[in-house]
Amino acid sequence: MRTEPFAEEDLSHDAFLGGRLRMAQPKTGYRAGVDPVLLAASVPARAGQSLLDLGCGSGIAALCVASRVPGVTLAGLEIQAAYAALARQNSASNGIALEVFEGDIADMPASLRKRQFDHIIANPPYFERDRSTPASDTGREKAMGEALPLADWVHAAARRTGVGGTVTFIQRVERLPDLLAAMATHLGSIEILPLIPRRGRAARLILLRGRKGGRAALRLHDGWLLHAGENHGQDGADYTTATSDVLRNAAALPFPD
Repeated sequence: MRTEPFAEEDLSHDAFLGGRLRMAQPKTGYRAGVDPVLLAASVPARAGQSLLDLGCGSGIAALCVASRVPGVTLAGLEIQAAYAALARQNSASNGIALEVFEGDIADMPASLRKRQFDHIIANPPYFERDRSTPASDTGREKAMGEALPLADWVHAAARRTGVGGTVTFIQRVERLPDLLAAMATHLGSIEILPLIPRRGRAARLILLRGRKGGRAALRLHDGWLLHAGENHGQDGADYTTATSDVLRNAAALPFPD
């Protein structure tokens, strides 16, 4: 677990959403890619609502939501003090308020346990620690290697969600059975949106959303296509128009109606 602050020389300052956000990230360790941006774009938030990012890291997903939907009240929970400090730094440097709590999802700070939110998002560790090789960097290891079961993430999210609110996760497809079972216990109106790398390729990631108190039947949507063409072209140049609009122009990534 990373506790000591990052020195300035150990940070990069990266543009997100076409330069709308400038985010400090460690040069080595856990670095956010497109996944938190896609997660943020899928949240059906409106001005005046509130959002909590569980395991917020350096704050990228939450700040992406606010960049797309001004007027959303943001909070984040992060267990690693160094990343929590980066989230506060990124909040200040981008002029977007983000209240960052330090603590464990399984044992949240008392002040956070008293609150409920309209939307909760999470990008939990993708890999089960007993089935994968630990990362050498402690910060990356904590971010990518599961210590808390996915069921506990879902339970914690559901407890902090107000009635009618949404819980949205991004996760690897192979973790879908665990995540779906947990959501079915605590949430309703569950929707699955596969993220398809290219037409004809199997999905590797999914967006999964549940609603507190929802009663609608499970919905498995047609997948969202990330890249155009059948083969990989020049880096960064072959996203579909819709995906490029999400990543560069802060467009929404809506679940189909």
